Amino acid sequence: MEYGPLEAASPAFLEPITSGGIVSWILVGIAAYWLGIIAIQKRGLLPSYVETQGPILTIHTKRGRAFLDWLAGPKRFWRAWANFGVGIAIVVMGSMFVFLLFAAFGAITSPEPSSIQTPRNVLVIPGVNDFLPLSATPGIVFGLLVGLVVHEGGHGLLCRVEDIEIESMGVAMLALLPIGAFVEPEQESSRNASRGGQTRMFAAGVTNNFAITIIAFALLFGPVAGSIAVAPGATIAGSAPDSPAANADIGANDRITAIDGTAVESNGDLEDLLAETDSEEIEVELNGEETKTVERSLLVTAAIEGGPADVGVGDTILEVNGEAVGTEAGFYDAVGDAETATLTVERGNGGETVDLEDVPIGATIQVAADAPLEEAGAPTDEPLTITALDGERIQSTADLSTFLEETEPDQEVAVSGYVGDERVEYDVTLDEHPEFEYGLIGAQSTLEEASGISMSDLGVQYYPAGDYLAILGGDQDNRFGGVVDSFLGKATLVLLLPIIGITPLMSFNFAGFTGGVQNFYEAQGALAAFGDGPVFVAANLLFWTGWINVQLGFFNCVPAFPLDGGHILRTSTEAIASRLPFEATRGMIRAVTTVVGVTMLVSFLTMLFAPGMLA
Repeated sequence: MEYGPLEAASPAFLEPITSGGIVSWILVGIAAYWLGIIAIQKRGLLPSYVETQGPILTIHTKRGRAFLDWLAGPKRFWRAWANFGVGIAIVVMGSMFVFLLFAAFGAITSPEPSSIQTPRNVLVIPGVNDFLPLSATPGIVFGLLVGLVVHEGGHGLLCRVEDIEIESMGVAMLALLPIGAFVEPEQESSRNASRGGQTRMFAAGVTNNFAITIIAFALLFGPVAGSIAVAPGATIAGSAPDSPAANADIGANDRITAIDGTAVESNGDLEDLLAETDSEEIEVELNGEETKTVERSLLVTAAIEGGPADVGVGDTILEVNGEAVGTEAGFYDAVGDAETATLTVERGNGGETVDLEDVPIGATIQVAADAPLEEAGAPTDEPLTITALDGERIQSTADLSTFLEETEPDQEVAVSGYVGDERVEYDVTLDEHPEFEYGLIGAQSTLEEASGISMSDLGVQYYPAGDYLAILGGDQDNRFGGVVDSFLGKATLVLLLPIIGITPLMSFNFAGFTGGVQNFYEAQGALAAFGDGPVFVAANLLFWTGWINVQLGFFNCVPAFPLDGGHILRTSTEAIASRLPFEATRGMIRAVTTVVGVTMLVSFLTMLFAPGMLA
């Protein structure tokens, strides 16, 4: 089955704020900046502590070495900490090696381009990366700064623990954007250090990044997310074009707080109120402030391919059996006990009006192979619309589910329905359901409404505010069950949040409490005294700090030079080679590290560019 999703007006905080024009202007700005740096350098105006490497400025300083000497005092503790980090780094290095190999293999064998594999999305630059909106910039920059400081600070600290002199420390800047930091060990001192000391020094940076991730997420999942609640109302992610909601100027970031004066507490409340209200004109309160009048009409928001009703997304159902309808409740009332109906449909917005005669109205499903329905004779190659079970009228897939929940395995059920325009009947013996106690009939469906279509008399798409808050540690009902009960489960999902919209898990990406999404939440508990704004800022900073630091840790563990993983690979290879029964030369060590590094580079480039070239 093909499920046509609601064609919603794109919410600004869910869409990537990017275009080819923005990228072009950024490249032009970098070029102009680079030319300016070259001109200043030629005039000898750069201070002695500033160096250039292409468009990148590196600012060097010797300050802070005394502080590192003091901090390095408990050397046994720091060596134990770094040894722990070496173990973690080696595990991550191996995982990154395997991941990139499999990703490259997948890009070659199944070269279907993915938005996450485009070169621009490798860059963690808001507004350029499709998944990082400009509104997330403060949190991302803060997280990056923290990550760079703790990473290079770890290298500097372990240099002093291992008695390696520090030549200088500093930060790398691209215009005003810090893109890196560095610690320059004094070369001779570094060479004289033990192999174990060098390995600990290189692993210290990623160890600190992972530690900061744990601390940031612990604070986020605990007191901060615990002080945030979903605000009362139905959270609107967007409205379908030409829908009743769109015509009333209701769309992304709006929160419906009342219908005809009755308070709405959640998305489910809104659905219940709309189902109970027959009126085709309703008063909708937005954000607890303004009220708008909405003229309801029955918009098709989704339809399965090959279903019994020849309708598509954007069509409007005007009449059922000659009776005007404008609500879902009115639709089902007009159908009544009749198994088929004549639907009067307007194609698109203002298109032709057609009558669709003898449309079966019921639960349209796909029959599963080797299931009770197929064993009873139902076909698996075209949809079946079930209109009755044991003589009980079934108008929708929701009715089918309700009926089956009251059955038992081995129960005999008489099924009536339609395959195409042919009426069929089957006697089905239900199987045992693998997950629940009721019977299994063998029906697959993605829509809970009638005849393979989904209808909306308001035309809004909901934002899953509660699900996102539950992932972040809030106390909310959610679709993830026990996954979010553990720290590791929450952390894994949080790392996916900026790109989770491309997975089957959720419909939209999440970039923090910013860009309009704040309207769906409110501060509560002890931190509520600070107000919504400061609580959301704290949540954003912790979210992006944890997210950026784990990315820095994983990236630097790639076993290729000049990354930390490449250096750890070299020292580890030397350690293994020293235990071999023959003498390993520098050339052998270099060959191993070069092969691994080149393999990583080729795998990365293949993962990035192969889908676009081979598709």
